[in-house]
Amino acid sequence: MRTGERGLLTAALTVVCAVTVLAAPGTAFASARTPTPTPSGSATPPQSKDLEQVRAKLDGLYHDAAVATDAYNAAEEKAKKQSAEIVELAKKIDAGQRKLARLKDQAGAAARSQYRTGGLPPTAQFLLSNDPGQFLDGAGLTLQGQRATNKLITEVTGTQQELQDYADDASAQWKKLDAERKAKATAKKKIQQQIEAAQKLESKLEKKEKERLDQLEQQAALKAQTKWLDTGILDRIHGKASAQGEKAVTFATGQLGKPYVWGAEGPDSFDCSGLTSQAWAAAGHPIPRTSQEQWKQLKHVDVKDMRPGDLIIYFDDASHVAMYVGDGAIIHAPRPGRTVTVAGAGSMPILGVVRPDA
Repeated sequence: MRTGERGLLTAALTVVCAVTVLAAPGTAFASARTPTPTPSGSATPPQSKDLEQVRAKLDGLYHDAAVATDAYNAAEEKAKKQSAEIVELAKKIDAGQRKLARLKDQAGAAARSQYRTGGLPPTAQFLLSNDPGQFLDGAGLTLQGQRATNKLITEVTGTQQELQDYADDASAQWKKLDAERKAKATAKKKIQQQIEAAQKLESKLEKKEKERLDQLEQQAALKAQTKWLDTGILDRIHGKASAQGEKAVTFATGQLGKPYVWGAEGPDSFDCSGLTSQAWAAAGHPIPRTSQEQWKQLKHVDVKDMRPGDLIIYFDDASHVAMYVGDGAIIHAPRPGRTVTVAGAGSMPILGVVRPDA
């Protein structure tokens, strides 16, 4: 077995082990993740009620940061598209200018030719001609020349109009690009404010409080996952991954342990939709960049019909996305300060499921 294959197998085994725990019945799942109790004789532990409030506050801050991250990513995508369109318009303008210069050269040549004939009216040229037959032959050529001149004028006018249209389009795209840059800056500021507020709140906690806070987060996720599993949902999910879905899952598996960074699309770090979009790009099936656009544009499927590789969209505002990998588990990039990890598919409020390769 090649080194790369061994590495992939090791990563896959990591997921299998994790999802085996995640898919266990409610009681077994709970026992596998029950937080370690506070040792007796230690200082009075912080009140869970107070820490629950802190946890709720942190959840809100990180959720707002996720929403702002989606807005940032959307503005980034639009800015890339508009920049590309401006480049294409610039190419068309350059080609149009060269065409117009060529047409003007042709028009100048026609004008010089007319000047050499003296610009006399056809009747006068006929009366003054020593060879009327030759003149009549020339008159036919003159008529052709006039038609060519009219065509040339029409082409010059059309090219000038095209250039004006391209210039107007480029100006409009520049305005849109400027608007998206401002939107990015606003979203970036919002992201940083939310993360800084969360970090400031966490920095006020003692080590024991942070440990207890982690336990409360795990318990909340465990409770939600257990409730989801207890519905018997796994008994109805039997979907098999498509060939592209398998490739997407393989990519996502290979990113386990990499840090969450807002706006990141790899290869060293990811945000939630950066992970899912890059996984499907690696599978040869590009999808929208943001979780909200993934929810809007991709085909919706029922939860009971989902299969590995499908994307689960979370929260009412579609602000988070994860990849379903089977057996009730997901791989996702959770939030700042965390890494790409395996979690329970039901550990967060599910909005719905979408299938990229439907």
